Amino acid sequence: MHQGYDLIGDIHGCGHTLIELLEQMGYTKRNGAYQHPKRKVVFVGDIVDRGPNIRLACHVVRDMVDNGHAHIVMGNHEYNVVTYCTEAPPGMRQPFLREHTKRNDFMVEQTLEQFANYPQEFNEFLDWFIDLPLFLEFDHFRVVHACWDQAMIDEYIARYGGNQLARDMLPESINTDSFIYRFLDRMLRGTSLKLPDGRTMTAKDGMKRQFFRTKFWADQPERYNEVVFQPDPIPEDLQHALLSEDEKKQLLYYGPEEKPLFIGHYWMAGLPAPIVPNIACIDYSAVKYGRLVAYRMDTEHALQKSKFTWVRVEKSER
Repeated sequence: MHQGYDLIGDIHGCGHTLIELLEQMGYTKRNGAYQHPKRKVVFVGDIVDRGPNIRLACHVVRDMVDNGHAHIVMGNHEYNVVTYCTEAPPGMRQPFLREHTKRNDFMVEQTLEQFANYPQEFNEFLDWFIDLPLFLEFDHFRVVHACWDQAMIDEYIARYGGNQLARDMLPESINTDSFIYRFLDRMLRGTSLKLPDGRTMTAKDGMKRQFFRTKFWADQPERYNEVVFQPDPIPEDLQHALLSEDEKKQLLYYGPEEKPLFIGHYWMAGLPAPIVPNIACIDYSAVKYGRLVAYRMDTEHALQKSKFTWVRVEKSER
């Protein structure tokens, strides 16, 4: 029997919308978990933070995964909440692995608040988050939260023997000079370039940034506007500026001959469609009253616009 897969984008605490999407696709709750007679879900990470029903979303996802009806990869928000809540080892200058800055506090505020009365349960979820796969490869498609870099994946498997983190790896993972930091940054946050000449830009959320996210599927790009991939535009005078040879070397290329790839992370807008024939981003800004999106994958190599499905996130989710 053919095994179909339904890939679901970043949920960010939109628990009721997740249930609606599952039911729309023919999943029913039996024996404590949503399931389908012929299909399984693959979640691309970022279950937690921001939204109003984080705890519900976590339970729905974990129950499906633990009962064999779904797979999941880690998102940067699962990693962030784990390191935010993990005490630093003796000798580090900060009490927790992820610093409790104003911005970092804000990112996890809703997650901590919604689990405040369930501390034991929250600790169990933190342990579960640590064990989530960082990338998944199936016979005919791949899944990662932000970016598939085959060379880095090969090195990670050679070093660590698999596709997961372990608790004792967490302190090294925040060391910006370490391979594991660079690996997690690539898998969970994607590729980026630094603005030239020390320049910064102010994003819509008010944060000043020196880096901008880049496409990892652009074939031989020459200019900045051919590689930028984020909702916030780069400074206008740089959009048509030429990339330097050094900047070109920093870019990654996922070619059209590669397996179909599913990612989340990037806050897409508009009607869901493949980015290129073999790459689909299924994060359509659910928590900002966008769409919680799924792609119904079978055996195709060229992804099809008609196979996306979604639920609009209504304000009633609040």
